[in-house]
Amino acid sequence: MKRFESKIAIVTGAGCVGAGWGNGRAMAVRLAEEGAKVLAVDRDKERLNETLSLAGDAAASITTCICDVTSAASVQAMVEACVAAYGAPDILINNVGGSAAGGPVQLSEEAWDSQIDINLKSVFLTCKYVLPLMVERKRGAIVNVASTSGMRWTGSAQVAYAASKAGVIHLSRVVAVQHAPDGVRVNTVVPGQLHTPMVEVRLAKQRTGGDVEGLLASRVKRIPLGFMGDGRDTASAALYLASDEARFVTGTELVVDGGMTARCD
Repeated sequence: MKRFESKIAIVTGAGCVGAGWGNGRAMAVRLAEEGAKVLAVDRDKERLNETLSLAGDAAASITTCICDVTSAASVQAMVEACVAAYGAPDILINNVGGSAAGGPVQLSEEAWDSQIDINLKSVFLTCKYVLPLMVERKRGAIVNVASTSGMRWTGSAQVAYAASKAGVIHLSRVVAVQHAPDGVRVNTVVPGQLHTPMVEVRLAKQRTGGDVEGLLASRVKRIPLGFMGDGRDTASAALYLASDEARFVTGTELVVDGGMTARCD
């Protein structure tokens, strides 16, 4: 029997900004490969189609759904779509997120608000509409994806991203304690500086004027293991936390960063 046989999962941010294995894409496909029925959620249909094309035979266990996870009405409709397609979810993985450069002086108020909505409000809204279904059945696992930027300085000023990802970590702890008596576990995966498609598509333009190799080299220097992981490493951590193997794990963080946050420099 596969690890997630008979389980139903929602994965938000299951598309990817470029070709390859982003966090959400890898988590959706890995869950399907291991037996789950997966509602793969994104705001971009083309990105979801790319996820299906990479999923191979596992694509038969994935249903796509377009959703704006910053909108309560859209999230509610998405959860209803999951119930209609497969039933009430056993697993929720919140993976939507994105960064914006700048400290309080440089960052506009509009950019601040957008970052809070995308990175933190999205987690609040999906939990708001999924938790009642889990509480009713006295079981469920929620895995929220944060960032090492929510724990420490990681090389650039991105105050809204850092603050919102720190918020994800503590939101997870609070919800974990509140709903532990209901049989619902809530944990956070904290990825470090991974080599995902976002590096080429977005971060290199923000940080190094488009110099992808320069950005990769600067990121690797911070990692004691000497290489960068990718979305599949995040997926491995998330799937553990979502599985019955982690039945005694809740309210905690699993850092996936090659040792970066353990360094003092």
